[in-house]
Formats: sequence, C-alpha cells, structure tokens
Amino acid sequence: MLRSLEIRDILIIDHLELGFQSGLNVLTGETGAGKSILLDSLGFVLGWRGRAELVRAGAEQGEVTAVFDLPEGHAALGVLEEAGVPVEHELILRRVNRSDGRKTAWVNDRRCSGEVLRALSETLVELHGQHDDRGLLDPKGHMTVLDAFLDQPKLHKAVASAWTELSVARKSLKTLKAAIAAVREEEEFLRHAVAELDCLDPQPGEEATLDTVRRKMQGAEKIRGDVARAHSMIGFEGAEGVIGEAIRWLDGVSAQAEGQLDAPLARLSRALEEMGEASAGVENCLDNLEFNSTDLENCEERLFAIRALARKHNVTPDELGVFAVELRDRLAGLDAGDAQLGEARTAAQEADTQYDGAAQALSDARGKAAMALDQAVTTELAPLKMERAVFTTQVSETPATGTGRDAVAFTVATNPGAPSGPLNKIASGGELSRFLLALKVCLSNESQGITMIFDEIDRGVGGATADAVGRRLASLAEGGQVLVVTHSPQVAALGGHHWRVEKHVVNEATLSTVVPLSPDERTDEIARMISGDTITDEARAAARSLLAG
Repeated sequence: MLRSLEIRDILIIDHLELGFQSGLNVLTGETGAGKSILLDSLGFVLGWRGRAELVRAGAEQGEVTAVFDLPEGHAALGVLEEAGVPVEHELILRRVNRSDGRKTAWVNDRRCSGEVLRALSETLVELHGQHDDRGLLDPKGHMTVLDAFLDQPKLHKAVASAWTELSVARKSLKTLKAAIAAVREEEEFLRHAVAELDCLDPQPGEEATLDTVRRKMQGAEKIRGDVARAHSMIGFEGAEGVIGEAIRWLDGVSAQAEGQLDAPLARLSRALEEMGEASAGVENCLDNLEFNSTDLENCEERLFAIRALARKHNVTPDELGVFAVELRDRLAGLDAGDAQLGEARTAAQEADTQYDGAAQALSDARGKAAMALDQAVTTELAPLKMERAVFTTQVSETPATGTGRDAVAFTVATNPGAPSGPLNKIASGGELSRFLLALKVCLSNESQGITMIFDEIDRGVGGATADAVGRRLASLAEGGQVLVVTHSPQVAALGGHHWRVEKHVVNEATLSTVVPLSPDERTDEIARMISGDTITDEARAAARSLLAG
C-alpha cells in the first residue's frame, strides 16, 4: 500500500506531502490544476518512462519520495532480496532529477538502477486509464490476465517443465545428429588412418630407440675398416707372429749366452701374452661392429615411417599410440551412432508426447476459463450501461513455447451486429474505460497488495453509469487501496478519502497544491463538480445526497 508521497521542485510543485490510506482515495480538481503531475511524479519515482524535463524552473533538482507498506509475502520483498537491497516491510523509494538531466535513485537508502525501480513497480502499482499501455490494454499481456483468472499454477508448471525436457531432448538429438554427420564426413579418412596406424603399430619411446640403433650402425660402418687393419697388424701375421718368432730364435741360443738372454726372453714372453689379449680384444670389437646392411635399411625405414606418420597427423612420435586410440573411439562412436540416434529420437518423441499432454490440458483449462471470464465481464458490463456489448476472450493455437501453444486476445463488439475487434481499437474512450473496469473487477482477487490507480477512467460517462463506475471502484478498494483521479461527482462521493488539487499563483509563479478535504469542504467540492464555478444550494443538496449514498 502507498502510504505517503513527497514531491519537491517537480514542474509546478515546490513542496508537497501526501498521506494515503487504504480504501478508495479520490483526487479531484479543475482541469489543469496538476492532477497529472501527481501521477507523473509517482511514475518518476517508480522508474516509469515519462516527461524528460521534470525539474521546476529555477530549481537545481527535483525529488520524489514514495513510502510503501509491504505485508508478509509481498512480491516486492523477493525483488529486494534479488537486488541485494535490505529487505524491510517499510519500502522507501527516492529518486532525484537534476537540472542537467541526470537521475539518481535510492531504495531503502541503497543506490539502485532504474531497472530495479521498474521491477519493484510491477509489484507495487497498477495504472489504468483510457490510454493505459502498461496494464490490461496491452495485447501482449492478455494471456497473463487469463492465466491469473484461471489460477491453476500446477498446469503452468507442468507445461514449463515438459517444455524444458523437450528442449533438452531436442537439443541432444540435434547435437548427436551433427556429431554423427561430422564423423561420417571423415569416415574414409578415419578408417584409412586407423588401418595405417594399426599396421605400423608405433610404441612409446620406439622412435628414440630406433634413432640410437641407427646412429650406432652408421658409426660402426665408418670405423670397422681401421679396426680390421689394426687387428691384422697386431695378430699372428703381424706383431704377435714376429714376437713369437723372435722368442724361438732367442730361446734356441739362450744356453750359450750364459744367462744374458733370460731377462729379455721373460719380457718378450710377457709382451707376447699382452699382445695376445690385445688382439683378442680388438677381435671382439670387430665382432661387435659386425652387422647386416639390411638391418640398417630396416631400422631407417621404420624410423622414417614413424616420423612421417607423426608429421602427417601433427603429433609427436610418442603420441601416435594415444592418437590411434582417439581415432578408434571416434570410429566406435560412429559405429554405435545409429543405436544412440535411435535412443535420442525415442527420448525426443516421449518428451514431445509429455509436452503435448501438458499443453493440451492447459489449453482446455484456458478455453473453459475464457468462457467463464467472458460471462463474468458481461455480468459486470450490464450495470455499466453496456448490456448490449459483447466481450470475447479468443484462444487460438500458436507454435509451442514454455507457456503452451495458445495465443490469447480480448476482443469486443460494442453494438449488436457490429464486427468485433481488439479491445483497445474498437471501444471509444468511455466504453474502453468501462470494459477495463469490468475486466479489472473480475480480476480483483489477483491484485492483492497492489495499489491500483485509475486516471479519469470515468471520463465520458455520467449519471447512473458514473455511479456504477464509482461503486465498482469502491468494491475494488475493499481490503486494498485504489487511487482515482476523477471529474465525476458520483465517483468522488463514493471515496473514503478525498483530496482536491488546486493551482495558485504565488509571486508570479504558478504552483500546484493538494488539500485534504473536511466533510464540509468535500460537500462544496462535489457541488462544484456538479454545478461548476458557482455553487448553488441545489448543487450542495445534490452533493449531500450523493455523499449519503
């Protein structure tokens, strides 16, 4: 409920404080007195789009503060929590418009964006009037209105849940199809590459091992000739044979040398023994250097094949094994793709069936609710002197969404035999107001906790029709809060609280004020609304009669 509204330096208002109450709050006054400025100011603090320039001439900034009382469970509390604003049951909105056009807003003394203000306003205030584009006249919101009248949240949740599951199933099927299609495009390459890798069967570390072996064989080929020539020089046909022959010659004459050859013979014997070991070592080296030239060719052929395959697939030689596993997995996925595709299609079909059932149940309920709403609105139109008008809620089929497969549109025919059309295009100003009021009365249970504002919704009607409008506004205000800007004395007389908007010239500046009316002042104001500037006794009597009910 809107508890108070304080306005400073906005258009022709210098400073104004208003305290509102529950029930029907009525604002009256002469045309141009500033009633629309109050609504502009309230819209400004709620973040609505409005006039670009609001600051009063000569002032540095304009400011509007609105205070709301929030009962337990009010939707605004959730908005506050989501926005990170302290959650309190007294909600204070303050917004400043500086003369240079900059705007700043606070919610419970926390700086906030216009987006947060607008989110709060959706839970706090409904504005209705002949040119209302925020409420029931917006065709985009007609399904929301019908669903509120239907009041079956389980049906909506079932459709939303089924739509989510259907969307997931369809996305999975689409992704799987795309993946299989992509693999099929490279199937020939995959099968050839896997066959090539399987044939070569490279092992981790094999490339380094082959490179080492190859280097050894290449080195052996270069040094074996020199080692062989050295072996021939120190072997039996070389130095070893010469030393052995020398020992035999010396040994044959050593007895006649009287011991002079003993020491040389001993040294030559040791030398012959060392020479034999050296020859054996060199011979062993030659054996180790012995290799088949075919082995080098085979080693080089495999080494080069591994390196070429690694370059071909842009991986290291040691990664070829892992790469082969990846390719095999992709082929396995392709081979299993048909089975997976069948399962995905089945899941999508089951989700589609589930959605069809939920959407059909909601459509059926909406169809019944549409007929009930039409009947309820028709019942309300009769006292509003529109008993011959026809209100119809059209429910048509549209492509499936998370809200079902229905499109909802309110159409009206104001005269018998006349074609029906959109609510906001067929009805005249006064008729539109009464259609809107009748519809709002039928939906009054869905507006708990919201302050409803009706801006001259009674324009173009009078007499018994205006009285019927006032009584329905008063009915809407029971247990809630309604603000109505009106020129109708019948409506004003039914208000629980009455303010008059006045305009004065002070120091050559035009200022607007709002005055709460006492019972006598209220009688005079309603009399003025009846008779004009000159209030007659007859007008006062008529005003008292209206106030008496």
